[in-house]
Amino acid sequence: MNFEIVTTTARLETICLAARRQQAVMLDTEFVRTRTLYPKLGLIQLFDGEALALIDPLEIDDLTPLWDLLRDQSVTKVLHACGEDLEVFQHYAGCLPVPMIDTQVMAAFLGYGVSAGFGTLVKDFLGVELDKGEARTNWMARPLTDRQLDYAAADVFYLMPLFQKLMPLVEAKGWKEALEQECAGLMLKRMKTVDPDKAYLDIKNAWQLNPKQLAILQQAAKWRLLEARKRDLALNFVVKELNLWKLARYGIKSKAVMTKEGFDNMEIQRHGNRLLKMVYDVDDLSPQQYPEKIVRLVDVMGYKQMVKVLKDVVTEVEAQTGLMPEFLASKKQVNELISWAWKKQRPQDKLPDMLKTWRKPLFEAKVLPLLDR
Repeated sequence: MNFEIVTTTARLETICLAARRQQAVMLDTEFVRTRTLYPKLGLIQLFDGEALALIDPLEIDDLTPLWDLLRDQSVTKVLHACGEDLEVFQHYAGCLPVPMIDTQVMAAFLGYGVSAGFGTLVKDFLGVELDKGEARTNWMARPLTDRQLDYAAADVFYLMPLFQKLMPLVEAKGWKEALEQECAGLMLKRMKTVDPDKAYLDIKNAWQLNPKQLAILQQAAKWRLLEARKRDLALNFVVKELNLWKLARYGIKSKAVMTKEGFDNMEIQRHGNRLLKMVYDVDDLSPQQYPEKIVRLVDVMGYKQMVKVLKDVVTEVEAQTGLMPEFLASKKQVNELISWAWKKQRPQDKLPDMLKTWRKPLFEAKVLPLLDR
């Protein structure tokens, strides 16, 4: 397995121009994320079937040739378990690899679960046992060891023959168009960013709070998200999620109570005054300005019975297609369907996954008659 470490923009441009003459290229990234909100990019692997490049973003100031390759719609970009890689590209390049095929999704269309590992697939389809010893490593360290480099190179070197083995099988089962739709959908979801005004909805147990408490939580969660983005700091390293909830639940108005409730000293010293001001500010709001009480879907009458009925449909479709139930319709996707159906106006511009693209002909006629309460 021969590879080249690319450390200059000039060489990167040559590599990427050659890659753009291919029908498909293999991509992977290695990154570190411990305390940061955004991943710290340590390495990008690119294999076009001829040249295998390990691109060093710590040495190269201008990665434009690579970003141009990502945008080149004449070249299919192949990744495995692409979620975090897409996040890396969105953050650093401001774009996503289009078109993109994920071999993990390919495997799901062949009857694997939703999270088949790369090593498992390489062993099953290529008969090669990969060394995953460097999966947890510091990719920001320099120099990278020979073992690290071999590990990184293997992730794209074996991705090509795996892709070449899987694609005819997916096509033979009639799932090629569905595969493309599913991968495009993954990218659309990655492009959506959290609305700071709605960040409070992601706080655990927010449903337990009344509207005034939610108004405090809304302000605090919005501030924390914006602070995390500004400082590139993981959310819980700004202020712990539980402490935001306590601030809202107890309407904390003093640093002494913060200490009693277990806030970190650093949280109190750095952000205490700002957090307390949010509590006082909500006192000045009218109740009409409070968020609505959160009603959990699980607490709505008839929810459990509806889930059971829909699961029976999923089991029926599983028998027809051979696809795993969690891939056909995850718990989140079932909840999304119920939530959409039980709204007064079922918005056609916000259709749930189970009523879109390749899932629509499998589920629409079966589930729509069941969704009325």
